Amino acid sequence: LSQIQWTCDFLHMVAWTCLSSDLSGANIVSDLCGELQTWMYIAVPFALHVGERTLRALRSKAYAAKILKVCLLPGNVLTITMSKPYGFRYRSGQYVFLQCPTISPFEWHPFSITSAPGDDYISVHIQTRGDWTQELKHIFVENYFSPCLPSRASFGELGMPEQKSPPRLLVDGPYGAPAQDFRNYDVLLLVGLGIGATPFISILRDLLNNIKLADELMDLSMETSRSEDSSNTFSVSTASSNKRRAYRTSRAHFYWVTREPGSFEWFKSVMDEVAEMDKKGVIELHNYLTSVYEERDARTTLLSMVQALNHAKNGIDIVSGTRVRTHFARPNWREEFTRISAKHPGSTVGVFYCGKPTLAKELKKLSLEMSRKTMTRFHFHKEYF
Repeated sequence: LSQIQWTCDFLHMVAWTCLSSDLSGANIVSDLCGELQTWMYIAVPFALHVGERTLRALRSKAYAAKILKVCLLPGNVLTITMSKPYGFRYRSGQYVFLQCPTISPFEWHPFSITSAPGDDYISVHIQTRGDWTQELKHIFVENYFSPCLPSRASFGELGMPEQKSPPRLLVDGPYGAPAQDFRNYDVLLLVGLGIGATPFISILRDLLNNIKLADELMDLSMETSRSEDSSNTFSVSTASSNKRRAYRTSRAHFYWVTREPGSFEWFKSVMDEVAEMDKKGVIELHNYLTSVYEERDARTTLLSMVQALNHAKNGIDIVSGTRVRTHFARPNWREEFTRISAKHPGSTVGVFYCGKPTLAKELKKLSLEMSRKTMTRFHFHKEYF
């Protein structure tokens, strides 16, 4: 589809250029407007189009990314981890355009960044759906790398591949998205359907890094408080307060709804890390599997009992393989909104959704309704995959 779109766009520009030359050379005279100056209507959009293409080419050359790791995860999801180019700055929730010249020197495709701004690498998760992503999977996995085991698909495992040098991957961005404004809210309600969870993984990692930094500052503050150097104590407390002011968000509720159990392997390491590091319960994770029976079905009840026993004994969910409990069937969004509004009265909640348009209408309606009926204010933002 992208190749067809690019071809139509290119032919459209060529046609208008030829038409402009023909009309200008013919010196056609209009009774109402005098001499027809077609070029005046084409020059500005044509210049913008050429300028955008030129800027993208320059940016992609400036941000030379080196591929560190490629993994193939369940559900035909390709994870690409790249080195972070010098001077490349982005915010959680933003996305980049990627181009693989080996496939096509003209096609650029957008993908959400799943690493955090504080990480020294960039990662993206790509679900192989169309021709371009299928070809990318073939090039990277079958020709250059071996598929990673899900248990090894960790964000912290950045090994240089031993095979021959992989093909180039050009990066253009970052580009803004609704989720990048998450810091403007006291509480976050993040909803992702399937691969639509990718914009929020970066946010979760950003929040997790902030939790780690806050713990380090707290430990440092306790150490300096035992010493007699009051200036050090003041500097640590000042840094901690500045960090809190920069980070308005105090709580996050993440809902991941998917049909395939294997999807939970995509971000297994992130979920386990949140469950291990987040001692204060800043991040609340909810996994929902919709491909099973109805919630009140006897088979679902039995599965839930086995799941609860295993989680209580081993601390691991039998469905996702993580420390996060998996719920069956779809979430009752009205109940979830009611629970969050009761838990955070008077707070401003940023509702960020990424998925199909159908659920977006329901979440937007509930955001407006609960803002009127409760003391909590819900602000809805959406993007589609």
